[in-house]
Amino acid sequence: MNTFSNRAQGYPVLIIGGGRGGHALLEMFMEDKLVNVVAIADLNSAAPGIQLARQLGIPTYTDAVKAMQACKSYPDCIVYNLSHDNMIASQANQIFGDQRVASGHEVKLFWHMVTNLKQIKGELEKSQNLLQSVIRNVMDGIITTDEFGDIQGFNPAAEKIFGYTQQEILGKNVSLLLPSPDNTAGTDDFVAPVQTDLITLVGLPGRELMARRNSGATFSMELSISEMMLGGSRYFVGIVRDISDRKQAEQKIAYLALHDYLTGLPNRANFMNVLEQSTLLAERNKYKVAVLFLDLDGFKKINDTLGHDAGDLLLQQVSKRLVKLIRASDTVSRVGGDEFIFILNNIDTMEGVSLVGSNIIAALAEPFDLNGQLCHVGGSIGISIYPDNAENAGKLIKQADEAMYQAKENGKNGFRFYLDSVGVHPTQANSNASESV
Repeated sequence: MNTFSNRAQGYPVLIIGGGRGGHALLEMFMEDKLVNVVAIADLNSAAPGIQLARQLGIPTYTDAVKAMQACKSYPDCIVYNLSHDNMIASQANQIFGDQRVASGHEVKLFWHMVTNLKQIKGELEKSQNLLQSVIRNVMDGIITTDEFGDIQGFNPAAEKIFGYTQQEILGKNVSLLLPSPDNTAGTDDFVAPVQTDLITLVGLPGRELMARRNSGATFSMELSISEMMLGGSRYFVGIVRDISDRKQAEQKIAYLALHDYLTGLPNRANFMNVLEQSTLLAERNKYKVAVLFLDLDGFKKINDTLGHDAGDLLLQQVSKRLVKLIRASDTVSRVGGDEFIFILNNIDTMEGVSLVGSNIIAALAEPFDLNGQLCHVGGSIGISIYPDNAENAGKLIKQADEAMYQAKENGKNGFRFYLDSVGVHPTQANSNASESV
């Protein structure tokens, strides 16, 4: 089955001359369904145009007159004379009965036009292939929509990001890729506008908003939108980048900036902020705040004998016990080494603070299992009260620290209140002694 017999019948054309020009003309006509090349003729049976015609199943001739006579049955056949034979025109007139020959300067001009068009077409195809290659291989998602938000283009990166294939998503509205309106509470303010009017985001560089995958899972994405006019219609091109990993990393960095890496408790900087806020609220609401400074007794020995890994495990287990001893409104922080500080908000009585101190000592008295090795530690606690002892956060911590050292000197494994030089604490409570600092 030859190629020529299967071509759609178009306007009949006979090409005289199978050289470079005839070859180029034949190639161009074979790409146009409106043209039907019925034959090609050239004195040289090995001419490139003749060889191409044979491959395509098009009749070939070495005699131009015989070729025209064979094509006489085709109505309105046009003869393109690319040979140097000036007699072709008159011979065609005798055979077809009218002037249907393009030759001489006409054909030369036409040949140059064909050559230029093929060159331009080749360059356009090359540019288009390059553009398509970039779109297919770029790591960012590229989504094209019409002015109504219906998706017209969806590159492989977008398929990977959202979990939809191009076949599944084309023609669907872009709102499919965004969280439902009733689920946008607490997300970016730009989610709702995108669902109703894409133009609100045109030109805004790298806006962050929430998106939705095919699975229904939401994630953080960065979106830039450009507007373009094509054929009198408006389109939007969105460049999408999945930034969920980056956001998680940022959140982790922010968390580590405020929390102890080992225990997950608030660190010193975080604790100071919380204490500042606690004292401000206490001043406004006229209540007291207690600061407890805990230093473990016997920690250094465990660290030195069992190693730092065992010491780290001990600190983690201590932290878990301490968190269970305080209210949700209170705070415990690891401020370094084996030192922990507590904030007890809105305390009613000193007896209540003493009870917390006793509970801490009792919790530490239970043995710790360090990978099969049972160990014991104790704790010395110093306590200062806002505003009785000081109204400054830094001073409160210093006073609690001083009271803790007094507790250590008084036998360890106990707690001690800080008493300033102008007053006496109402309880003078200490699990081991009642002397003031």
